[in-house]
Amino acid sequence: MKKGLVFFLFLSFQFIAKSQLQPIYNQAEYPFWLHLPSDSILKTKPPILIFLHGRSLSGNNLELVKKYGVIHEIEKGRNIPAIVIAPQVPAGKSWEPEKILSVLQFVQRTFDTDTSRVYVAGMSLGAYGTLGFAGAYPEIVTAAVALCGGGNPKDGAALSTIPVWIQHGNRDAAVPLSESQKMVNAIKACTDENLKFTIVPGANHGDLERVFRTDELYDWLFQYVKTPIK
Repeated sequence: MKKGLVFFLFLSFQFIAKSQLQPIYNQAEYPFWLHLPSDSILKTKPPILIFLHGRSLSGNNLELVKKYGVIHEIEKGRNIPAIVIAPQVPAGKSWEPEKILSVLQFVQRTFDTDTSRVYVAGMSLGAYGTLGFAGAYPEIVTAAVALCGGGNPKDGAALSTIPVWIQHGNRDAAVPLSESQKMVNAIKACTDENLKFTIVPGANHGDLERVFRTDELYDWLFQYVKTPIK
């Protein structure tokens, strides 16, 4: 690594550490919010949690990403014992796995993190992004939660190798339940050993946002640690 880059990363770390939530631009394929845990956790190789938003928060204004989800919960006072990454996708675009990876890799180069604990959670368009990212990089992702979305059934085999929790309301008019069901069927065609599927009775599309307000989401994700491949 070049000395200039090392010095830049050192300065970035010192700056970010003074303020736990910072917008990061021009360091990866997506701009993103970066939230750091307490110093005591940061010094012990913390996990990383990636939050992928839905279409309504797309654009070029990172403030939108605070509207709901993990960053919103942090601003309300939730203590998450992980580095949280919340990128923003441009308006009219879908999440691209390799671009999400670029954000993750920047953070992993900048901070000493636990590569056996990389989690991703998303809602709506972000759920498609979550399953797309986890399906593309199952060797990197430890566990994933996808709310009221869908994905490419071709990713079913890869997704079956990691813990995945898919949730969908049965009254979702924006993204039909069948979109999640397709992914569930694709994963089950390989094995359902790592799959959790929850149909939420009476819930519409927006109702699934409340999942981010529960301890259950974070407890479920953080229980998993990836076993190194020998």
